Amino acid sequence: MPSADYVIVGAGSAGCVLANRLSEDPSVRVLLLEAGGKDRSPNIKIPAAFPKQFHTKLDWGLSTEPQPHCDGRSLFSPRGKGLGGSSSMNAMLYVRGRPLDYDLWEKQGAEGWGWDDVRPYFLKAEHNERGASEHHAVGGPLNVANTRSPRKLTPMFLEAAEASGIPRVADYNGPEQDGASWAQVTQKNGLRFSVADAYLKPVAKRPNLEIVTHAQVLRVELEGNRATGVRYRDKKGKEQVASASREVVLAAGAYGSPQLLMLSGIGPADHLQEVGVNVAHELDGVGDNLHDHPFLVCIFESLLAASLLDAEHPKYLAEFALRRTGPLTSSVGEAFAFVRTKPGLPAPDVQFHFAPAFFSRHGEETHDKHAYTVGPTLVSPKSRGWVKLASADPTAAPRINPNVLSDPDDLAAMVEGVKIARRIAACEPLKSATAREIYPGPEAVSDSEIEADVRRRVELIYHPVGTCRIGVDDRAVVDPELRVRGTRGLRVADASVFPLIPGGNTNAPTIMVAERAADLIRGRVGAGVPA
Repeated sequence: MPSADYVIVGAGSAGCVLANRLSEDPSVRVLLLEAGGKDRSPNIKIPAAFPKQFHTKLDWGLSTEPQPHCDGRSLFSPRGKGLGGSSSMNAMLYVRGRPLDYDLWEKQGAEGWGWDDVRPYFLKAEHNERGASEHHAVGGPLNVANTRSPRKLTPMFLEAAEASGIPRVADYNGPEQDGASWAQVTQKNGLRFSVADAYLKPVAKRPNLEIVTHAQVLRVELEGNRATGVRYRDKKGKEQVASASREVVLAAGAYGSPQLLMLSGIGPADHLQEVGVNVAHELDGVGDNLHDHPFLVCIFESLLAASLLDAEHPKYLAEFALRRTGPLTSSVGEAFAFVRTKPGLPAPDVQFHFAPAFFSRHGEETHDKHAYTVGPTLVSPKSRGWVKLASADPTAAPRINPNVLSDPDDLAAMVEGVKIARRIAACEPLKSATAREIYPGPEAVSDSEIEADVRRRVELIYHPVGTCRIGVDDRAVVDPELRVRGTRGLRVADASVFPLIPGGNTNAPTIMVAERAADLIRGRVGAGVPA
């Protein structure tokens, strides 16, 4: 029976960080359990190939319940399965969010998680190839780089955005997020640099760290209200119990962590009884507060042969293999614009992802001509949903209902996002490079027509958060030290603890949470400054 001081569930963006930091102390033993396998697939390493991982063994392949405000559609929600988790599958976009986001966390009960507290952990994690500055650091595990070989359409988007009235901003991770700028990515030498690459592989041979793949955790083992370990199914299908002498730390993500809590009998009593799980500890907020960033693609056919259409041409395959340059190094989303859709907002509510490519239905739909995509993404959604168990079977996928567009303000902001995307495309130099609008298309002109198109085509951009949120109220799941309320020896440290989704892509904030979690576990947090 395996045993350790700390058992970490999930070798994703948070779990890899925790495994690294907790095993820095040679006197403790750390066991890291991952349901997926190794991260050796070329589709992981080649940046532009990330959509090819969807619906494969590298993906949990989850989908939502039918969404009543999205024409009853079930929305795809891919999650990385394997070392690195979703950092091995995402578009590698390095975005922290706004200081306002974290100050709101603190105001909502997440004491010690304000911007001044979390900023040092972003810096601790970062090695930015632009060099050290007031807002960036070098020397951290996570390599952050500029886009290596951008397509010619991308600077044209930035110029057109500026011509449309959106200012240029040198660094969206600096003091001001508003504006258009080049994206920075978690890559190194033209390859994806996942959290497994950054944190796990350099320390994988530590004698006090054990990494077990193909380990499907079934539940947390409890004695009274204390977590003593986890039960899991190994690669051969045999059930094992891994004991934890100090703590179990769930880092299974915004779907997996609440699912495991509920499978362990920790959650809303009525729901657990309904699906046949014995109630060990009633905690009503488990699975509550689910939210994600809705996004829509506005796609335009290009007159210029300057997109990713032919990225897999033999000459580009050779360029990538020999020099680690060319279109295959693209994160697909090569630039951003952060915009406020109406006056009086405290921060941008829409983030535009610019892709010099036709990107529709998560890369499943294809187009035989060059195109570019301007994707308005709602970064401050008001809609909230839930994660629940489908049954007591630990191998059954959870039920996921983010209630996308259930708040009318979310729909209104998305409609404005479409209008802004069109305004950008109508400005030079993009205007002269555009042959026609593919989506939404000429049939969507009035607000009601655009609304109908949004409901028909909106998707999620793979940023689920909030289902084990930090707080001090009755519906909070973890306290500000990430301990599951009412239990001992059990914490959650991943995107599920976010009280509020940050204004941007969520990988960097997840890494930050794990960095700070490691210091909380080790008792090393003081005045918000990492040790």
